[in-house]
Amino acid sequence: MTAATAPVDFEALRARPAQNDPYPYVIVPEFVREDAQDGIEADFPLIAHPGSFPLASLAYGPRFSALMDALQGPEMKTLVEEKLGVDLTGRPTTATVRGISKAADGKIHTDSRTKLITVLLYMNRGWESSHGRLRLLRNANGLQDYAAEVPPDRGTLLIFKNGPTAWHGFEPFEGPRRVIQVNWVTDAGVVRREGARHRFSAFVKRLFGRPAAASAY
Repeated sequence: MTAATAPVDFEALRARPAQNDPYPYVIVPEFVREDAQDGIEADFPLIAHPGSFPLASLAYGPRFSALMDALQGPEMKTLVEEKLGVDLTGRPTTATVRGISKAADGKIHTDSRTKLITVLLYMNRGWESSHGRLRLLRNANGLQDYAAEVPPDRGTLLIFKNGPTAWHGFEPFEGPRRVIQVNWVTDAGVVRREGARHRFSAFVKRLFGRPAAASAY
């Protein structure tokens, strides 16, 4: 896949400056190309329950598949390294998808220490609610002291460097809220463990309709 054929705008990411308050991040509105958005939306996996689902547990179409290839491909990796000043050589990726937010989601947290970089791509047409907008927080004391707020609009990309103070969360929202998450992680063992954990969680959610543990994406 080349930059010309990718469903995302790598040049928009390249041109967007990274920020460092409160931790390294970059936000790119309309990262998904306008002429690709409808197709990706049509091919997006159908998700009926809250929580994160691994790609292997989902059915989706070719245009969504091409998007996932772009998000985990070499050009994306190089740009993330340049923007956030990291070396991702030998670091594998994990990928999950959410389609539904429950009222308990959005609680303030940092990501697991095994996650080096978090990439979030939102795919929600015409987001109007004041809730469900991820905030990059300066501390864990509440949602009001934030450096940036990310509306989950269709095509909006957020990338941030994980760390012990990379706090984030959002005002609770209940309903459809599509987000793709890609993480560069420390090693292949994390990929195996995360895959097994998410597959079991997805099985339980489908079997019993039980929600997953609360988180903030």
